[in-house]
Amino acid sequence: MKIGFIGLGNVGGKLAGSLLRNGVDLQVHDLDGDLVTAKVSDGAKKGGNPARMMRACDAVITCLPTPAASAAVVEQMLPEIADGKIWIEMSTTDASEIKRLGALVMARGGHAVDCPVSGGCHRADTGNISIYAGCDRATFERVLPLLTHMGRRILHVGELGKASTLKVMTNYLATTNLLALCEALTVMKAHGMDLAMTYEAIAMSSGNSFVHETESQLILSGSRDVNFTMDLIQKDIGLFQKLADEAGVPLEISPLVIAMMSDGQERYGARAQSDRMIERLEDATGLSVLAQGFPMRLTDDEPEERGLEVHPKRLA
Repeated sequence: MKIGFIGLGNVGGKLAGSLLRNGVDLQVHDLDGDLVTAKVSDGAKKGGNPARMMRACDAVITCLPTPAASAAVVEQMLPEIADGKIWIEMSTTDASEIKRLGALVMARGGHAVDCPVSGGCHRADTGNISIYAGCDRATFERVLPLLTHMGRRILHVGELGKASTLKVMTNYLATTNLLALCEALTVMKAHGMDLAMTYEAIAMSSGNSFVHETESQLILSGSRDVNFTMDLIQKDIGLFQKLADEAGVPLEISPLVIAMMSDGQERYGARAQSDRMIERLEDATGLSVLAQGFPMRLTDDEPEERGLEVHPKRLA
C-alpha cells in the first residue's frame, strides 16, 4: 500500500517514523516544511498537499492538533476520494465530528477509520504505543497490518467514532491522575518525606498508575516536559465533558479538572507543558518538588515488536 501521512508533530512525526523504519512506501505533509524535510531525509516522499496525497495513495493518515484542522484537511481530500480509498484519523478528536467527516468520505466510496493512540510520545517513537480502531471489520482487516507497524496493541472497538469516544475518556483519566499526583507529591514533601522513596512507595502500591510511572519522573527531575501541552489537555477534557453533557451525566470532578487546567494556562501560558501543573502547588507552598536520579526525558526501554490485535476479555 502507498500511504500518506499528514501532521508530523510530537506524535505524528514519531508514528510516521515507525512506518518508515518498517519499509512502508510513505508520503508526508505538514505546514512546517522543516518537519517534512526531516522525514524526506529519512526516506519519505514529499506529499505536496492533501488532495494530491489522497489521489496518489491507497490510504492517508491524519494526526492533527484540533478537529478543525482535520476537517480542513478532509475537505481538501474529498474530491480525490474514490472507491477503496481509506482515511485514517489518528488525532484525538470529537466523535461526532469524525462521524460527520467519515460519512462524507464513505459517500464517495471511501472508508474511514478513527485510530487514536495512547501511551505517550516515548512509546510512539518506538512503535510500542496502543491504538484504538473504530470502523467496520472489513476495513479494520485492511488497515491492521499497517497499524501493527505503529503500535504494540491494537484494539478494534466497533463502529466509527467509538475509538475517539474511548480516547477522550482515557485522556480525562490521565489528567485527573496527574493532578492527584501533584497534590500527593506536594503533601509528602511538606511532611518531610524523601521524594525518591515516595516515588517507589507509590509505584509498588495500589496507588500506582501509568501516569505515575511516567510523568511523576519528569516532575521530580524538574524537566516537566512530557511533550503534551495544556491547550491539548483542555481540548481533550473538554471533549469528555461534552460527552457527559450530551448524555446528561452530572459530573463533579470533571468541571474542577477543567478549572484547574484553566488556572494553569493563565499562570504559565496556554501551551505550557501539562506537567507544569505541579508549579501551582510549589508557588502556593514555597516547596520544591524535586528529587535526584530521575530522567529529564522519557525513553521506551521495551524492544520494538510487531504489534498485534488485542481481544476484549468476555465472560462465558
